Amino acid sequence: MTGLPPPPPCPDPGGPEGASDARGERPGLALIPVGESPQLRADAARNRTRLLEAASQLTARCGAASLTMEAVAAAAGVGKGTVFRRFGDRTGLLLALLDHREEQLQAAFISGPPPLGPGAPAAQRLHAFGPAVIRHERDHHDLILATRTDPLRAYSVPARHLRLTHVAMLLRGAGVEGDAELLAHTLLGYLDTTLVHHLSVERGMSLDRLDATWHDLVTRLGAGPAG
Repeated sequence: MTGLPPPPPCPDPGGPEGASDARGERPGLALIPVGESPQLRADAARNRTRLLEAASQLTARCGAASLTMEAVAAAAGVGKGTVFRRFGDRTGLLLALLDHREEQLQAAFISGPPPLGPGAPAAQRLHAFGPAVIRHERDHHDLILATRTDPLRAYSVPARHLRLTHVAMLLRGAGVEGDAELLAHTLLGYLDTTLVHHLSVERGMSLDRLDATWHDLVTRLGAGPAG
């Protein structure tokens, strides 16, 4: 990353930080709703971005399980206290990094170019949504699982609710009959990060095969064929 010093060796994930805060308690793991975080000064926003870039670089190279506050501070060229002041603890850092990645995906399907974004028929947008999320879940598997300690909370975080609302809206727009909300839950189940990882990594299935099955599911629901 431009402007960042060479990253240090991958840290030991069994270090003193762990995933608990200073009181030994695990904070809630809901994603920060996009647009609801406090506005930061320009310099503070730049520092936050720099820290997230360093964390992203380390995660890509070493995995989320090895990410520590000390490693991020060293990679960004700042003191460890700066990282703690910005994110609170390791869990806060992981959530901020995941939220940053999720914002990029949300921007693509809410306001990006068609067919994923507005400007294409609902059926085409629905067909494009699956492959985009499959790649997002595959690329961020370690990071997502590192923040998912309570399986039930995965259904209540803002990012999941936004995806559900978006898919249900596209189903209705494509003229699909039935309960759009429950059908959206079913489609999102196919895009879950654990299943994507199992199929693409453990079973060795190609992304083209996963994409084709998504298109088949959407077509069978009555949204029309891809393209």
